[in-house]
Amino acid sequence: MPTPNPVAFKIFGMDIMWYGVIIASAMVLAVIILYRRAPIHKISSEKSLDFVLLCVPLGVIGARLYYVIFDWENYAGDFYRAINIRNGGLAIHGGLILGFLTAAVLCRLWDIRPLNLLDLAAPSIAIAQSIGRWGNYFNQEAHGGPTNLPWGILIDGQKVHPTFLYESIWCFLLFFVLIFIDNNRKFEGQTFLLYGILYSIERFFVEGLRTDSLMIGPLKQAQVLSASVFVIFLVIYILQRRKNRYRNRIFY
Repeated sequence: MPTPNPVAFKIFGMDIMWYGVIIASAMVLAVIILYRRAPIHKISSEKSLDFVLLCVPLGVIGARLYYVIFDWENYAGDFYRAINIRNGGLAIHGGLILGFLTAAVLCRLWDIRPLNLLDLAAPSIAIAQSIGRWGNYFNQEAHGGPTNLPWGILIDGQKVHPTFLYESIWCFLLFFVLIFIDNNRKFEGQTFLLYGILYSIERFFVEGLRTDSLMIGPLKQAQVLSASVFVIFLVIYILQRRKNRYRNRIFY
């Protein structure tokens, strides 16, 4: 792959970065899908937009906070640099955590079943991640170590793993899997739990290839979190599936 120009265009002399354009485009498509699919989950399309207007901005804040906290030595004492996301620096796990917490609070206030909402949101999150990862390509970040594979990208004159591409492809395929599961789900939470399980598998292994990971001591925090989510979500999924089967037998 050729070396990209991170600047998409200029407005009144200000550089508009591809990173921002791609992230914004990913969010718009995700919202459109969420809006159109909301009635399937017995949530009005207008109410789904209410969730978006609160969860998405707070999710972006969470993604930045998470990144800055785990890379604090590079941001301490420089507030403007800490809030400047034009050159990247959003951690998806932080965005998901704060976004989900916000959604949980809103579900409580608006009397909506949280797992039902999360099932609705999961495919949109996956497609947004798939598109959004290309922002890393234009910023030449979130890449892996050296490789001789033909699809490697050049960073500082060295061919490296395009880990952004691996995740983009996985999340693109995951989107279609989740749409199918959601259209045929057997219990509330199934789509969301599968999202957590399948995304965590990919992220754990791809994170092992990256060279710019946020760390918890000697461990890569994304691998620690992915492994934890995988185990927890898998246990809950198995329990929920057994509970659903038992309920169906009783009903029969």
